[in-house]
Amino acid sequence: MKSSILLSLRGYVLIEVKGRRLEALINKIIEQGGTVWDIRLLGDSRAELFILLKDFFRLRPWLKETGCRVHVLKRFGAPFMLDKLEKRKFFAVGLICFFIGIYLLSSVVWQVRVEGNETISTTQILEAAKKEGLYKMQWKYRLRDADVLSKSLQNDLPQAAWVGVEIHGTHIIIKVVEATIPEKPPLASPRHLVASKNALVTSIFAEKGKPIVKANTYVRKGDILISGIIGDELHQQTVVAAGEVKGLVWYSPTVEVPLTQRYKVYTGETKKRFYLVLGNRGLQLTGYGKLPFEQYESIPERKTLQWRNWSLPVGWINEKLMATSEVERPIDPQEAKSLGIEQAKAEILSLAGKDSKIVSEKILHEKTENGKVYMEVHLEVEESITQELPIVP
Repeated sequence: MKSSILLSLRGYVLIEVKGRRLEALINKIIEQGGTVWDIRLLGDSRAELFILLKDFFRLRPWLKETGCRVHVLKRFGAPFMLDKLEKRKFFAVGLICFFIGIYLLSSVVWQVRVEGNETISTTQILEAAKKEGLYKMQWKYRLRDADVLSKSLQNDLPQAAWVGVEIHGTHIIIKVVEATIPEKPPLASPRHLVASKNALVTSIFAEKGKPIVKANTYVRKGDILISGIIGDELHQQTVVAAGEVKGLVWYSPTVEVPLTQRYKVYTGETKKRFYLVLGNRGLQLTGYGKLPFEQYESIPERKTLQWRNWSLPVGWINEKLMATSEVERPIDPQEAKSLGIEQAKAEILSLAGKDSKIVSEKILHEKTENGKVYMEVHLEVEESITQELPIVP
């Protein structure tokens, strides 16, 4: 008979039997309904066999009758394990308490994490989750289904387009997809759009209001481009004029460019310093002494000790000092003129604003003296020329 779960529960032993009437003993056991298996003969008067625990305690009269002796070699099954635990009561109690503790710890929410939020604060999301019974140290069996929690949280967070709840053991992740809410345009009073500069109109687009000028029309600063008054003389209405008008604006900046350009270059010499940082203070540890060069550029690299998600007020700085020197390079007047035009264009485009562009450029006056090139440049720039003007009743 092979061992099984049932045999393990009932208990059995491996015994060694000795005696001249060995076969008579085995036959007696079987005749009386005993259970033995895996009988292995080791000689004429010696054998090993497995026997149920209840039948083992019935062997005494049969042993006297046959004159055999028995020796227990191994014990198997639950009765022997329980006997050992009974002898070690404190160990058994501790083992039971351990499994109970593991079960209780795995039944509590230990961490609630929020992902995907940018404009909605994490505190606001956790407060909404707490109202729904989802918070740290909450029993898991008291939580509702993840789908139900997701719908409830989405109702509590109108700024969110979707909220998902994922339960991973004792950790819970709240994933948020924020809704894109269009910005409300500011309230505006009725107004005209007037020219901000003297210009030649190149294009006009009236989104709301009445266009007054046309393309290729010269306007002066303050002229109405798009009127906020619509209708005829009898039926007039004021609106918030809106649109875009572009025009050509003329500039004549004066620039000067030296014929000798100065550049900063690295010589290749370096020196390093090391600092220990405590809070907002640093203590220099290495790199003392006078620098072997006068001009240099400092490149610091700071590192801070971290533990998990916290930055500790302790760190260090590796500072690298790189020696520099200035080099002079002469340029010819033609190159200086090109540099001067680019300088003038960059300056005017920064004043004209975005979407502006240079239409034409021309040098009006030019002279070279005292190692510099002086120029007056004429630039035609196409830019937006609209400016708001409130309509006073």
